Amino acid sequence: MLQVNELNQYYGGSHILRGVSFEARIGEVTCLLGRNGVGKTTLLKCLMGLVPARSGSVTWQDKPITTRKPHQRVQAGMAYVPQGREIFPRLTVEENLLMGLTRFPARHARQVPEEIYQLFPVLSAMKHRRGGDLSGGQQQQLAIGRALATRPQLLILDEPTEGIQPSVIKEIGLVIRELANRGDMAILLVEQFYDFAAELADSYLVMSRGSVVQRGSGADMARDGVRGLVTI
Repeated sequence: MLQVNELNQYYGGSHILRGVSFEARIGEVTCLLGRNGVGKTTLLKCLMGLVPARSGSVTWQDKPITTRKPHQRVQAGMAYVPQGREIFPRLTVEENLLMGLTRFPARHARQVPEEIYQLFPVLSAMKHRRGGDLSGGQQQQLAIGRALATRPQLLILDEPTEGIQPSVIKEIGLVIRELANRGDMAILLVEQFYDFAAELADSYLVMSRGSVVQRGSGADMARDGVRGLVTI
C-alpha cells in the first residue's frame, strides 16, 4: 500500500501542495481528480522522487521512501506513466518496451514479456516501427506497456486519456481494470475525464488549490457531485 501523509511542496513562494494525505491499496484503482493547475502532476512527481517534498512523508509497502531517488523507487516496484507519454520516438516499439527491463539485473532475460503484447495487441503488430510513427493513442499504450515491463506493484498514470481517440480510451480502461482485478498491483490514476474515472475508480480524491477537498468510494462519485467539482 502507498501511504502519503501531510505532503507539502512549494514553487518559489507558491504553496503548491498543501498537506496532502491519502492511500492507494493493492488491487484497487484510486482516482485523483481536479482541474488544471491544482497540483496533481506535482504530487505525482513528488511520489516518484522527481521533485523533493518540502515536508510530509511517503511510505510504500511499510517502508519510508520520502528521500529515495527516482531509480530507487522504480527498483522498489513503482512505475510512472507521465503526462505526454515521453516515449523514445527514434526507438522501435520493441526497443521502447525493452527499456522497461533495465531495472532488472543484467542476467535477467532481455525479452519483452508476452503479456504486454496480449494486453496491447497493436504493439505486437507494430513492434518494429519507430515509436514516433505511432498515433497518439498507440504511443499511450506503448508508454503504459513500457511501465508494465518493469513489473510494478504500483502503477501511476497521469491523464492517460488526454488527446486520445475514444476507441483507444476504451481499450486502455479495460486494461486498467484487468490489471487491478489481478490483485497484485495498486493503480493511481490522475484524470480530468470524469466518465473514464467514474467507471474505473474503487476510491476517489478531488484536489483543489493543492489540497484534497473531497474523497470517497468510486461507487458514490455521482451522488457526491464529483462531476461538478472537476468540470471546467
